[in-house]
Amino acid sequence: MASILVIEDESDLRRILEVNLAQAGHNVLLSGSGGAGIELARGQHPDLVLLDLMLPDVPGTEVCRALKRDPSTRDAAVVMLTARTEEVDRVVGMELGADDYVTKPFSMRELLLRIEAILRRAARPQRAPAAIDFGVLRVDREAHRIWVGEEEVELTVIELKLLLTLYDRRNRVQSRAALLNDVWSVHADVATRTVDTHVKRLRAKLGQAGDYVQTVRGVGYRFVHDPNEARMEE
Repeated sequence: MASILVIEDESDLRRILEVNLAQAGHNVLLSGSGGAGIELARGQHPDLVLLDLMLPDVPGTEVCRALKRDPSTRDAAVVMLTARTEEVDRVVGMELGADDYVTKPFSMRELLLRIEAILRRAARPQRAPAAIDFGVLRVDREAHRIWVGEEEVELTVIELKLLLTLYDRRNRVQSRAALLNDVWSVHADVATRTVDTHVKRLRAKLGQAGDYVQTVRGVGYRFVHDPNEARMEE
């Protein structure tokens, strides 16, 4: 059983979600506004937050940003609920650290299955080392901090996820479709240059460590196996 916080201003939908989540065996917390939802999350530490983007007081994007910035709530999974379907909204949500994005109206069964999938992933034991020392790159996963040489580098949540995904699969080519699915949870049939844009931005922020991320023309990207092999292929 997981603790799930529903932040939704529509009382009827909030009630429907409460009933269905409770029937699925979850402990359900409810909030009708963003500000109250943030405070409830800080006090109750839910495993997952169902977050409406169109809230009366604080935009859902700002609620997500606040949850992911706070050490007491940043580990909670976030599923955004919205009537807006534009791809840019989904990308912005993933940029802020959301785990999934569901458009209204939605199938309750599909939503419950997505929630279960996210909770299963969160429950898996973490085999990856907490600390990374790779050439000039050093990463503290638990603290979400990155250094290149002696200089600390600030990455967004999605940039860090992209970096760690490439690093954990180093020397294996990752297609753009695979990265869209695993980092952004966007299906491969979505036409976007999101991956290319973020890899370029990530390389720029990493400076000399940016050479560890190589372009494989016509396919995607890979993280080198050995820092001595680092070279740009563009």
